[in-house]
Amino acid sequence: MTRVLMIDENRTLTASVGMRCFEQGIAVRMADTFCEGVRHLLETPVSLIILSSALVHLPGAELARHFDTVAPGVPVVVRVEAGQGIDEQVRFELHGFHAVREPFDVLDLVAKAERPARVVAPRPAAAAAAVEAVCG
Repeated sequence: MTRVLMIDENRTLTASVGMRCFEQGIAVRMADTFCEGVRHLLETPVSLIILSSALVHLPGAELARHFDTVAPGVPVVVRVEAGQGIDEQVRFELHGFHAVREPFDVLDLVAKAERPARVVAPRPAAAAAAVEAVCG
C-alpha cells in the first residue's frame, strides 16, 4: 500500500493533500513537527515523505543522513516556503532532496516515488537512536 508522510504545520495544505490522497486510495500520516514526523517513521513504513522547509533546523547534509538512517531509500520532498528564495530550493536539492513550491501535485510526487514501487522499513535500533539524538 502506498503511504505518504506529510510533516507540515500548514493545516490547510495538509488537509487538501490528505483529501487528494484519500480520493486516490493513498494512505496519509500527518505530523505538525519534525520530531513527531520522524517518530511516525519508527512505527509505519512510508513510500514518500513531504517535509516543510520551515520545520527543518538541521544542516542539509545532516538532514540527509538522518533520513537515510530513519527511512532508508524513501524519497523526501521538501516544500519550500513561497517567500524563500531559489537559493533555499537549491540548498535542499544539492543534498539529494526534491524541492517543490506550492502549488504541487501530490499524485505526481507519489507516482515518481513509486518508480520502482517500494515501501522500505526503517532499521529499528539505528532509527530510534537517530530520532533520540535529534529530538531528545
